[in-house]
Amino acid sequence: MQPRNMSMSGVVDLAAVKAAGEAKQKAEQARAEAARTGAAPVGATRLVFDVDEAGFQEDVLQRSTEVPVVIDFWAEWCEPCKQLGPLLENLAAEYAGKFVLAKIDVDANQMLFQQFGVQGIPAVFAVVAGQPIPLFQGAVPEGQLRQVLDQLVQVAEQQFGIVGVPVDPAAAEQAEAAAPPPVGPYDAALTAAADALDAGDLDGAIRAYRNVLADDPTNPEAKLGLAQAELLKRVQGLNPQTVRQEAADRPTDVQAQITAADLDLVGGHVEDAFGRLVDAVQRTAGDDREAARVRLLELFEVIGADDPRVTKARTALARVLF
Repeated sequence: MQPRNMSMSGVVDLAAVKAAGEAKQKAEQARAEAARTGAAPVGATRLVFDVDEAGFQEDVLQRSTEVPVVIDFWAEWCEPCKQLGPLLENLAAEYAGKFVLAKIDVDANQMLFQQFGVQGIPAVFAVVAGQPIPLFQGAVPEGQLRQVLDQLVQVAEQQFGIVGVPVDPAAAEQAEAAAPPPVGPYDAALTAAADALDAGDLDGAIRAYRNVLADDPTNPEAKLGLAQAELLKRVQGLNPQTVRQEAADRPTDVQAQITAADLDLVGGHVEDAFGRLVDAVQRTAGDDREAARVRLLELFEVIGADDPRVTKARTALARVLF
């Protein structure tokens, strides 16, 4: 995709005068409170961070009242994203708190992708005082990127009174490195969950894995175990012949295709399961398309992101989505 600049001349239209005034007041209050308590202001330590739908309110919208938040919409399969992403990260460190960079994986956060009206990736937006500002799509040269960021910083200060938070990148890295390790270990809980799964106690395994994830949401073993347990729970008691016949008779019935894909995966027909759901995404729209896409991502979790069949299916999914 060729880069397409998105004019920032409409910023004032996106952010009403009242919103700008409120943003200035909030920014001043946040700085005053930080000075009074000695606490680090919002965004003072993390210059680059991942964001998902659950954390968007706090990590982006609230943070944007103190510092411009640049959003990088990307995906693992997107080659231009791999060129643009490191450049944005380097500039975030260089600008040292004049903006922060939020990275959003579009495969895992389709709702955010759709809410911003993104047409393709890489796509870069900004949020200032809770107001979205489109910047550009596609990879851009460093000189042009610097111009866009300089303009963003200027607009944030002039229109909203938001000047960012000065950060020493080295100190930020040290602060992150010194952060306490994740709560754990979970060896006993994971062993109990795996034993329940092996014994066919799917409800017990699901509860155990969810308990681990409640404390450590990124625990890879718990995520994999939960995905497997939930898959087995969904297919429990199904008649494979009936399910596959219904899927063949009703090719436009998304739920029939989803159920058949679950059985395909349990039966070891991984590529068939992925292909069935990619086809369902291509043929449908709205809620049906989202249901098929979400189930496909869940099945990716069961197999594992490093599996070449998952990589191939992600590429196929990207073609039909974008």
